[in-house]
Amino acid sequence: MKEVSLIVKIKPLLFIINDFPLFLEVKPLVTSIHASLCNKIPDFKAGIITYDGIQVGDSPQMVKGRLQLFQESIFFDLQEKELTDFQGIKEWRQVFKAAGTDPSRYRPSAEALYRRIKKQNYLPSVNSAIDLNNFFSLQYEVPIGIYDTDQVSGDTVIKIGESGDDYTGINGRTNSMHNMIASADGQGTFGSPFVDSERTKVTEETKNALQIIYLRPSITIEDGLKLTESLMDMFVQVHGGEATCKVITCKG
Repeated sequence: MKEVSLIVKIKPLLFIINDFPLFLEVKPLVTSIHASLCNKIPDFKAGIITYDGIQVGDSPQMVKGRLQLFQESIFFDLQEKELTDFQGIKEWRQVFKAAGTDPSRYRPSAEALYRRIKKQNYLPSVNSAIDLNNFFSLQYEVPIGIYDTDQVSGDTVIKIGESGDDYTGINGRTNSMHNMIASADGQGTFGSPFVDSERTKVTEETKNALQIIYLRPSITIEDGLKLTESLMDMFVQVHGGEATCKVITCKG
């Protein structure tokens, strides 16, 4: 198994103690894949993006318009296609099964979005970060999570959840991560390709964020990196700040 660290640009913090400057270099956030996940899904890959100094607010009209038009396009596609005709939806149902999760009971978040659209229950605008995150998830047909890193405690790991791994989700319910793919930090699990947590959700106060793109296992590392970079560039165009990205895998 290969656990790949995410390398980010770190600006040293300046403190003045007894009139002497003291620079403290902050340890970069590291995201890795746990053996429990690699043992079940050897081809697991994730795009990892860190953002620093972003500004989240009401979505620009361009983002709102694109999100609405894309949802309408998907709605018409779904009049002629089944959900499993979309390759990303199909693959992520298979991933959930391999992880030990029943995809008919716990749906990958991208599939849940498509099912809403099929009923013409279109996604409302939340804020610029969430709206773009939803747009990307629809476009690439994969779950994508975005988290406020100031609410994340230490390094993060993507793993198979154990008994006792649970959190209050943005759906307002306590969600058990047992036998589900989940992201965890020093305080416990906080996200998954099923539903994310209330603790680390992105709001208009968020300045720094971690984005996890749960890539299709079939995608090549090169294509996964291109997808991740493209997503990152558009996010920065809207939110400003600095960003770095990488694809992590189970393979050496």
